[in-house]
Amino acid sequence: MSDLHLGTYGCQAKSIIHYLRSIETEILVLNGDIIDMWQFSKHYFPESHMQVIREIFGHLSKGTKVYYITGNHDDRLRSYTDLEMGQFVLTDKLVLDMDGRKAWIFHGDVFDATTQGSAKIIAKLGGAGYSLLILINQAINWTLALFGREKMSFSKKIKNAVKKAVIWIQNFEDTAAHLAIEKGYDFVICGHIHQPTIKKVYTIKGEVTYLNSGDWVENCTALEYQNKEWSIHTHNATRNTDIVYDEGLKIKIPDVASDVISHLLQPAS
Repeated sequence: MSDLHLGTYGCQAKSIIHYLRSIETEILVLNGDIIDMWQFSKHYFPESHMQVIREIFGHLSKGTKVYYITGNHDDRLRSYTDLEMGQFVLTDKLVLDMDGRKAWIFHGDVFDATTQGSAKIIAKLGGAGYSLLILINQAINWTLALFGREKMSFSKKIKNAVKKAVIWIQNFEDTAAHLAIEKGYDFVICGHIHQPTIKKVYTIKGEVTYLNSGDWVENCTALEYQNKEWSIHTHNATRNTDIVYDEGLKIKIPDVASDVISHLLQPAS
């Protein structure tokens, strides 16, 4: 899972909770932009968003290995890289053995120049504009649903219509895939661009399977690995679905984890 963007109005926290409650897994990888520090406000972190964190710790308490890979929106956590607490690991990148094949997993912002240096300010403004577009989109989709009309995604239409955006996404995927082939990996898994994808990439040096987990703002998608095969799961629970908050999941979070979360939830300066 990637790009949950907890702490923003666009985050579909109830769908995330439903999904986390629906799965049993040995390994859960959170591939960046889990808590959104770029747009974080101390005035907005609703109970459903906190419940997502409790659900993750609930998986930990059941023995699930949880890897939290940092992204650009939660990059302040990179000062804690390589932190391990029992079954919880915080890192910047990850290599997993998948039945004798190697999966290289990282968020992907390293390939995005707009998230680096002075361009980061422009990227943050773009993120705010994206959030506003999502809010407008939600209001229009609510109206469309009242009239029995099909929902639409403004951001997807814009991405598909703007030639530069299409080329940028293609370049992102190609760069990740080509680098993974050079390093000898079988799979390369990213988030960041909110485009759920599984595809084979071939070059004269070899081949690799490129995967992207999508996001939990628009697509509500996750990558799942079962019986030596990858698939994209699209979760269909609506954001209006009621959630029963499980008091049993209000477990005591370890002191080190509390320090990390407290640091993360401080508004970025």
